[in-house]
Amino acid sequence: MRPRCVELHRVLKKTGSFYYHCDWHASHYVKVMLDQIFGENQFENEIVWKRYGAHSNSKGYGAVHDVIFYYGGGERLTFNRQFEPYESEYVEERFRLQDPDGRRWAEQNLNNPAVRPNLTYDFKARNGITYKSPANGWKFTKERMAELDAAGRLHYPRKTGGRLRLKNYLDEMPGVPISDVWTDVSVIGGTSPERLGYPTQKPLKLLERIIAISSNENDIVIDAFCGCGTALVAAQKLKRQWIGIDISPTACRVMAQRLKKDCGLKEDEKLQQIGRGFVVRDLPKTEAELRKYPPFEFENWAVVALGGTKNARQVADMGIDGRIYPVTAMPERRGARTGEMDFMDEWFPIQVKQKDKVGRPDIDAFEAVMIREERKLGYFVGFDFTGDALFEIDRFRRKEGREIKPLAVREILDQELPVKS
Repeated sequence: MRPRCVELHRVLKKTGSFYYHCDWHASHYVKVMLDQIFGENQFENEIVWKRYGAHSNSKGYGAVHDVIFYYGGGERLTFNRQFEPYESEYVEERFRLQDPDGRRWAEQNLNNPAVRPNLTYDFKARNGITYKSPANGWKFTKERMAELDAAGRLHYPRKTGGRLRLKNYLDEMPGVPISDVWTDVSVIGGTSPERLGYPTQKPLKLLERIIAISSNENDIVIDAFCGCGTALVAAQKLKRQWIGIDISPTACRVMAQRLKKDCGLKEDEKLQQIGRGFVVRDLPKTEAELRKYPPFEFENWAVVALGGTKNARQVADMGIDGRIYPVTAMPERRGARTGEMDFMDEWFPIQVKQKDKVGRPDIDAFEAVMIREERKLGYFVGFDFTGDALFEIDRFRRKEGREIKPLAVREILDQELPVKS
């Protein structure tokens, strides 16, 4: 996540917004990481999304919420206030009065809270009664009071000496401003018509709210981990431009189908250029195509596919083609070394071989790297592994307590990584 967030921060508009969604397992680490990247002064809100009504846990509190961190780009942010409906109990209590036609309204004091001599006047209403000025003056000018009276927005007191009141109609009120606790967006259930079967699918309402609040029509929205494309659908419906990125070929296919079905868009280069279509670019390749890649390009593909950061140098890499930095990584105390992210003291090495069969000598060399760098975990990518190589990986784990995860290219393309890692 770290190298990707670094790049997202780089391309974020100064008036733009950045949202990061995670659950309780990693939220505290993520917050520290994002403060390092964006700067803690750019942190705007921690949004709590209550996604479940209940979650049983016999040994503790049920975990029913996720966290969404909201950061700004550095200048005045785009922020369009959104509202949610009033609760029925509040409506019954606050808007208890009704006009003959059934319109609900709440009464509001017309007294000015501060002394305003220029608003001190006696007001003659349509009912022919003159109402004395409050001690501090009226809330509105005499002309505005007359307009409100003519529109039937003033409530006359029943008793002599009573005060005029302003009518605030329920159907004209926007509702309750959205706060940093969201309880009105439910998770997608098993029978929901919105459900696609994608494991991390988010409700459309959640992404529509974020996009509506933090962007305007024709702004550009980017989702760098867009999965089944909910953010893209929301952006399209709200007339935004959008870019979606996902490393999974399956996710890209699901996205394309959804954009066609839900948004009526066509996969066409010319239509994309005029905002009426989309294109899918740079999908991860087949094994046959990857075998033909230049070595450094193949290494780059493999490292990115694992969520890692490629070495800045393509030669003299000391047996390390890339590194994975977990969100728990913190700056090391020994001081910075060379390389863009070498200042982080927690990382996992990646070795990539564009070979049909990774053999034991390749594993032996990587074991030496892990011992030299004092790493407990490393990743090795190849098209396949010999039996001797797999035997040595197991021996190394049992003897040294260090684990090498062998990953075949087919496993990466078929999205088997979550099972093996």
